[in-house]
Amino acid sequence: MAESEKKHIVLGITGGIAAYKSAALCSMLVQNGYEVKVVMSENSQEFVTPLTFKTLSRNEVMTSLWNREVWRPGHVAWADWADLLVIVPATANIIGKIANGIADDALSTLAICMETDKIMVAPAMNPAMWNNVFVQKNVTVLKENRVNFCGPADGHVACGAGGSGRMEEPQTIFSAIEKYFGK
Repeated sequence: MAESEKKHIVLGITGGIAAYKSAALCSMLVQNGYEVKVVMSENSQEFVTPLTFKTLSRNEVMTSLWNREVWRPGHVAWADWADLLVIVPATANIIGKIANGIADDALSTLAICMETDKIMVAPAMNPAMWNNVFVQKNVTVLKENRVNFCGPADGHVACGAGGSGRMEEPQTIFSAIEKYFGK
């Protein structure tokens, strides 16, 4: 695929245990011709490291709003560059931030700069959290505003609970991205 034909994906990584699966998705995207950049929340770095994503994406990783080495704020430049922002895992926290227009870190600020139909979220959280009335209100707001959802799946989550809230597997998310681009 020619460089000019590559689709640009920003992977947004949040602080949930399912963050480890986002590395496999990043690798899969690069191997299939996508240009990938990664933005990580502070909490995500408790589960996975920026070096992992720098290596897999072959690009710099944004971990803060405060890069004083560039003339244009990264969250604005990356939002303009991206054909799609994919948030994996999408925690209740980031879903709530986007639904309520809260932009207080690199990922939420970048998301607020994006057109809503260029955002895909793959929810991952405890089933009780997923089913919480406030989380569901935020999900409804995102869906009504054309944010794309991939999941969540039913199954067991890290804490041992079962039900809806498990992040879809990387291959399923990859397939949803391919479908988004009409492939």
